[in-house]
Amino acid sequence: MTDTATIASAAVAPVADDLQSAAGLERRLLVALGGGVLLAASWIGSMMGVDAGISQLPAFIGALVLVIPLLMGAWKELSDGRPGGDALASLAVLAAMSSENYLAAGFLALFLWMANLILSRTAWGAQRAIRDLVRLTPDIARRIGADGNESEVRLKDLALGDIVRVLPGENLPVDGTVHAGQSSINQASLTGEAVPIEVQPGKAVYAGTTNITGRLDIEVTAVAGETTIGKVEQLIREAEGSRTYRQEVIEQLAGYYFWVVIMVAALVWFFTTRSADEAIRSQASIRAITVLVVTCPGGLLISHPTAMVAAFAAAARLGIMIKQTRTLEAAATVDTVVMDKTGTLTTGVFEVARLAPAEGVEGADLLQAAADAEQSSNHPLARSILDTARKARIKPKDTDAYEEVHGRGVIATIGTDRIEAGRAAWLRELHPDAVDAINAVEERIAGMSGVHVMQGDRYLGAVGLEDKLRHNAADAVGELRELGCRRLAIFTGDRLSVARRVGTAVGVDTIEAECLPEEKHEELKHLMRQGHRTLVVGDGINDGPILATADVGVAMGLSGSDIATNSAGVALMNDDLRNIPFLLSLARRARRVISQNIAMSLLLAVIGLALAATGTLLNLWLAPFYYALGYVVVIANSLRLVRFGEDHAEAEQSRAADAAAKVQREQAGEARRRRIEGTAAAS
Repeated sequence: MTDTATIASAAVAPVADDLQSAAGLERRLLVALGGGVLLAASWIGSMMGVDAGISQLPAFIGALVLVIPLLMGAWKELSDGRPGGDALASLAVLAAMSSENYLAAGFLALFLWMANLILSRTAWGAQRAIRDLVRLTPDIARRIGADGNESEVRLKDLALGDIVRVLPGENLPVDGTVHAGQSSINQASLTGEAVPIEVQPGKAVYAGTTNITGRLDIEVTAVAGETTIGKVEQLIREAEGSRTYRQEVIEQLAGYYFWVVIMVAALVWFFTTRSADEAIRSQASIRAITVLVVTCPGGLLISHPTAMVAAFAAAARLGIMIKQTRTLEAAATVDTVVMDKTGTLTTGVFEVARLAPAEGVEGADLLQAAADAEQSSNHPLARSILDTARKARIKPKDTDAYEEVHGRGVIATIGTDRIEAGRAAWLRELHPDAVDAINAVEERIAGMSGVHVMQGDRYLGAVGLEDKLRHNAADAVGELRELGCRRLAIFTGDRLSVARRVGTAVGVDTIEAECLPEEKHEELKHLMRQGHRTLVVGDGINDGPILATADVGVAMGLSGSDIATNSAGVALMNDDLRNIPFLLSLARRARRVISQNIAMSLLLAVIGLALAATGTLLNLWLAPFYYALGYVVVIANSLRLVRFGEDHAEAEQSRAADAAAKVQREQAGEARRRRIEGTAAAS
């Protein structure tokens, strides 16, 4: 016979810890089987006519062992002031034991515990699907020493700046930049994009992605929990641990529900004992216990968390990382979407489209001064100017001092020269005498982003830059309108003419241009005071305040700044703007699923109450299965969310594959054209 001391010892293991691993669930399963053996021995003994006192002993021990985990759960619920399913189940088992019906009490505890084990395993499996992303990162890395030799080290032994080597077919162990080598990288695990990207020295790469074709040496910029995919795990943990208003309301409802069930069970017992039929009176305790079991609010309590876990899984599959459950709930009510322009609606990859020097200034002198001023800036416009300068073989001069004026421009000092480069409005404030010259140049770069340059008291002109609209920006705006968003706006620090060009192309309602970060913030607060439920999409440092203030902040994760990503409640791991309307659709679907879960849980409880109170079709032996039915219905309904958006993902992957194929055809055609021209020239 099973060692009851071992069973009891295992039974008191912390339930929360057990639920975190398959090994813990297996240990609890062994305890349940041990208790079941004792109950089976008691039942067989009674069937064989063994003395009742002897045959009931294994049943008593088995029931006692099996009720311990339920009592622990009940104690935790009562300590937290939130009595729920375990409290009612424990009360039902103890009531059966007090009536000396040990076999029924034991089987009741066994069925309830087994149901919880199975359902906990199912829910744990749903969470594991998300956590599998984190396991994509290898534990070991090949570090390249100063002598060029390889050595295998654990990730915790790596330091920033180390060089690690990744061979074809291996997953990247760290975030970093390519130090040497060229290859294709599959980032689908992180971004959801099906088409691999090409990387070369200087390109950023991320842990958990797969190196496909070539050998890469990578300079480490982040390890373990600081990597992009490592932060995903932290986001999931924060989301699972956060509580929303709706979840708190459900738990408060379950607390009241507990006492209502106790009262109803007491009333069922009272009126059953007053029946004129002796057979019905003898069933009073059994019916009351059955009421306690079938009306346990387990399904009600998991209505919210199971739906949220499933929604997170659906979002993660498309590279949408949601930090907290309250963010997903807020997304369901959004009616106003505010978008940054540069890097959000547009690619953020600028190209110098025009040099507009002032009268008497050479274009080369203008580009030289602009490169001198912008060489220490990380702004996309600055990087584009420097790229153009390099192509023109213009080398920036070393600066003696550098200052970045937030939202306006930069000031660089080279020897005795002071160079100011930035927005036209800023230079107008600093140099009123140059207003006419600045206005004249602005007309020449209408519709472009301009970096105006002042060297000392001399206005040199402006560099006009353009960036491309994202291929799916207009589609995303159209889908947001179909979802009922009543206001779509652009907030940008760029000039009105540039913003209007983009706004007209995508079809927004309002444009707020030439905004400083604090002006964006004030305008957003004004919208919120008017009752708008806002979602903000941005990627830059200056978007941090409004991303944090909005009801839902969405950062363009991989391409955006760390400040934007940390300020936002949602991070997009790719640049697909159509994930914004998908997020709103997912949030609304999740809200409907939660409402359905609550309604079905309460309906099943009412039906179970009616059947248990009348003794019709539902007795104490069937009650645990009816109890488990509530869990099954809620989990099955919630798991429908996991597959939500599969069509969206497949369509986007097909589009990406077509785009990649088109690029390859164009490259092949260009190569063929060059070969033909080369052959003709040789002839």
